[in-house]
Amino acid sequence: MSPAPLPAGDRQQSLRPPGTLLIWAIPLVLSFCGLVMIASLSLRNSMAGGNPYGPPLRQFQFFGVGLTLMVCCALSSPDFFRRHSSMLWLISVILLCGTLTRLGVRVGGARRWLNVFGARFQPLEFLLFTLPIFLSDRLATVNRQGYQAFLRPTLAMVLVSVIPLVFQPNLGGAILIVAICFLMHAESRGWKFPAIGGVLAVVAVMGLIAVAPYRMRRFEAFWNPWEDPTNKGFQIIQGLVAFANGNVTGVGIGRGLQEEEYLPEAETDYIFPAIGEEFGLVGTLFLLSLYGIWTFRVYLLYCRARDPFLALLTLGLAASVICPMFLNIGGVTKLMPLTGVPLPFISAGGSSMVFMWMKVGLLIAINRAVHNQNMQG
Repeated sequence: MSPAPLPAGDRQQSLRPPGTLLIWAIPLVLSFCGLVMIASLSLRNSMAGGNPYGPPLRQFQFFGVGLTLMVCCALSSPDFFRRHSSMLWLISVILLCGTLTRLGVRVGGARRWLNVFGARFQPLEFLLFTLPIFLSDRLATVNRQGYQAFLRPTLAMVLVSVIPLVFQPNLGGAILIVAICFLMHAESRGWKFPAIGGVLAVVAVMGLIAVAPYRMRRFEAFWNPWEDPTNKGFQIIQGLVAFANGNVTGVGIGRGLQEEEYLPEAETDYIFPAIGEEFGLVGTLFLLSLYGIWTFRVYLLYCRARDPFLALLTLGLAASVICPMFLNIGGVTKLMPLTGVPLPFISAGGSSMVFMWMKVGLLIAINRAVHNQNMQG
């Protein structure tokens, strides 16, 4: 029997479920902080005769595209994405494999981008959007238990998704895929097999580091950056120096040493130390508190979801935002080796910005669906 229709007042309330504001408002503040920081860092372009408005305007365009797609996803139903989850995931894997062909763009020795209408596009970000949807559907539908459930669908999807990343190479992206999939499987079927798989994944990562000289140099720089402070350890040391320069309240916007390019990759991978230098401990703690509040709000949504698919999807989308944050901040603060993962909503980069906002839109749609189901139940 179909559920009784909601009264008019309840229907109107269902369009504005509680808790939606924090889901999108906190990423909005983070994005504005990123735009301000990118604008500050772009001042060095004017010193070298470049255009100081280019990077912030370009990031603002990506921000606008992301907001537009966020609204589209928010107005959609999670069931729409579920029905097309296999096709979306397959397209994302094909695009990921496309980076290994002549269509791929090589930057810094890695093929992680495709040229789309003259703009660079990173298929990994698309995969990080589609993978939680498809795996949530599979885990919620498949009745297998034990190692059979871990082998298929979880491990099978991990291997199909990770193999192209290994050849790009993109070890940070591979770590993200493994972490998200194992976390979702643990929530659905328990920690036993993801824990075993995690140990094997660590062994595999150490093997990949050992056989690749550039990865070994990065690991050595992490372990002891002061051994070669002008070469291998330069980036890590300059990041720590930026934090030290910032002290508690920062040196002020536009006054950091990174303006003179002392801090490499300040707009992307190392934007967090740049924020620490200009806004100090106060600024970095403010950003961390925003990530923490947003995570707690999404956790409450996860707890309210009674549909296994919606609960798993909420967890997967949240993990695809929070795990990159931990990898980025952990790398720049020397808690772990650098992985080249951007800081969500803040680092310069179009692919990350657009798909992060699409995840926000899908979480808004999930919040509405969970609210409606709970009202009917």
